Amino acid sequence: MVIPFEQYERAADFIRQRAEQGGQPLPEICMVLGSGLGRLADEMTKAVTLPYEEIPGFPRSTVESHAGLLKIGQLEGRPTAVLSGRFHYYEGYDMETVAFYVRVMYLLGVKKLVLTNAAGGVNEGFQVGDLMLIADHIKLCAESPSRGAIDSRLGQRFFDMTHAYSPALRQTARDCAARLGIPLREGTYFFMAGPQFETPAEIRAIRLLGGDAVGMSTVAEAIAASQCGLEVLGISCITNLAAGMVPGTLVSDQEVTQNAALAADNFCRLMRGIAAAL
Repeated sequence: MVIPFEQYERAADFIRQRAEQGGQPLPEICMVLGSGLGRLADEMTKAVTLPYEEIPGFPRSTVESHAGLLKIGQLEGRPTAVLSGRFHYYEGYDMETVAFYVRVMYLLGVKKLVLTNAAGGVNEGFQVGDLMLIADHIKLCAESPSRGAIDSRLGQRFFDMTHAYSPALRQTARDCAARLGIPLREGTYFFMAGPQFETPAEIRAIRLLGGDAVGMSTVAEAIAASQCGLEVLGISCITNLAAGMVPGTLVSDQEVTQNAALAADNFCRLMRGIAAAL
């Protein structure tokens, strides 16, 4: 599947019109909230709220813990778009559709994309509730949001991923965390397609390959953003220790959502600090 450029334009034009009607400037920053992390959207001011189903061409979020709302407003005085909920490969979408909103935000003039997620801790030094700055990612499945024909208005076919997660934005996040007294881990995010959680053997393999956290999102969007030339910051909330790390326990979606909510205070403080500093 290759999404026509005009479909991205229609979505961008609709959002632009609704933002103008609501008296809001177009966003400079886009923040995407992962499972259980939607509280930040409620802390925006003067926000125009758009359900995904109203935006032309936007996919539908089918995960219960994802609200499916785009808010255009102010966060710490900065014009910001916040997506409360995202789209996943495991929902049946291809990678291009998963990353649809990234290209729409690019057409709206967004320069910085902050991707957050709930993730399983693979690094044996991590604890539930930790926040991890994503330094890099590993994706071994073949599909890419940039596969197929490409419109040069959205970037080139071949592009570098050395700094997929902006070193400058990572330093900003480190500085904010230190100023706020929030511990911030750093590591490599390992993408797995889901929706099933990983087996203990897969977790051992992920650790051997250099993964510190594992999840089912974020990477398609980071790839599309790199192609468009957006700066990306990635932050994982460690909501559980991965399969096999705690003897006698099983991983569940309920655990992920509940533990994300418990980490919400530090998460929201950090995200607001980052918004103010960008």
